[in-house]
Amino acid sequence: MKIEDRRQFLVILTIAAAALFLADHLLYEPAAAWWSGRAQTIAQLRQKVTAGNLLLRRETVIRNRWKEMNDGSLPNSQSQAEQRLLKALDDWSRNSGANVTAIAPQWQNDAATNYATLNCRVEASGDLGTLCQFLDRLETGSMALKLDSMDLSSGDGNGRQFTLALEVNGLAIGSQTTQ
Repeated sequence: MKIEDRRQFLVILTIAAAALFLADHLLYEPAAAWWSGRAQTIAQLRQKVTAGNLLLRRETVIRNRWKEMNDGSLPNSQSQAEQRLLKALDDWSRNSGANVTAIAPQWQNDAATNYATLNCRVEASGDLGTLCQFLDRLETGSMALKLDSMDLSSGDGNGRQFTLALEVNGLAIGSQTTQ
């Protein structure tokens, strides 16, 4: 091979290597990054479709549970909600034998949400068994109530009579409650 041909061959080889280097940095790497990002997006979309299909399969269960929760919530009218809670407390106290001595309801509305809560302080007295039954009825009832706090104190020196102080929250779902 002549020196002139060898130089020409090396120049062509150098130009080809530079072209491959530029093609790698300007074409292949961006295309590979785009392809990798697209593969991640497709994987995320597949996960979302799978989650959506699971939700669709559980639609009736979720709707039934939501209906139960909505049916158990307090009415939107404050007076009706308080009346319903008072009636339930009266029924629970009669059925358990506990004596409800004080009820102090107070509404809490949040303008940003679609629900209101009825905070209620309830005091009841009786022996330990009747107060346990009263608590059981309150917690297992169908109303959307949450027991926030409880304080049990002895009402007499013998430890036979107790006083139970409860903080109970009721939920009213729907439009804002009215007076």
